[in-house]
Amino acid sequence: MQDEMVSVFIDHMNSPRNYGKLESYDGCGIGKNPQNGESVIVYFKLKDALINEIAYQVKACSTTVVSGSIFTDTVKGVSLLEAQTLTNIMLESLESVPEEEAACSEIVAAAFLAALEHYENLKIDKDALMVTKLTAKECNPEIADESK
Repeated sequence: MQDEMVSVFIDHMNSPRNYGKLESYDGCGIGKNPQNGESVIVYFKLKDALINEIAYQVKACSTTVVSGSIFTDTVKGVSLLEAQTLTNIMLESLESVPEEEAACSEIVAAAFLAALEHYENLKIDKDALMVTKLTAKECNPEIADESK
């Protein structure tokens, strides 16, 4: 099982899925770690009430790139409600992980939740500003870099 997890991690590190920017999107949000300045932007576009396209960009460590790749792969093709449920499950599971290890996934989840909020705000105001959500967990600054 552990070998399989390492293999998945390495695969996503070498070939991140959904990395980049969507020029046209239905929701876009930023997750930011105020302790070290790392940030993630998540964009999504819907088709037939499902997440048809999703992309992310990071100014963070390589583990955050992997977290973004795995997360966006997981929620691509599901409804916003399902994606929010998966995000909440992920955040709950991070409670049992050491803070410095959980921070990379938390920032991706924060960016996605900010994108959901932006999507809802755009329904009310077509000029709604992008939303930023701050994270609570502190990343280990010795392993953080400004990759990507």
